Amino acid sequence: MSALVSSPGPFPSSARSERLAQSPAVRRDGRWWLVAMSGSVAITDPVFTGQLNRFAAAMAAAERAVAGRLVLQDQSPARPDGRRR
Repeated sequence: MSALVSSPGPFPSSARSERLAQSPAVRRDGRWWLVAMSGSVAITDPVFTGQLNRFAAAMAAAERAVAGRLVLQDQSPARPDGRRR
C-alpha cells in the first residue's frame, strides 16, 4: 500500500488528494491539510509541513525498497525444499 493514498476526502472530485499512510494528513495540490469528519484545516507551519514532506519521502523510499525486495525474491530460484533463497 502506498504511503500516500488517493482519497476523495472533503475536496472536489477534480482535485487530486493523497492521504499520508493512515494519518489525518492529506496532501492536495502540494499543500498539506489535516482532515477529520468535522472538516479540514490547512497546515501552514513550515516546520510541520517539512516534517510531513520528509516522512512522505521516507515512506515512499521504504515502499520502493520493499517492492524491489519482493521482485528479487520472486526471481530467485527455489531450493530443493521448495523455499525461495
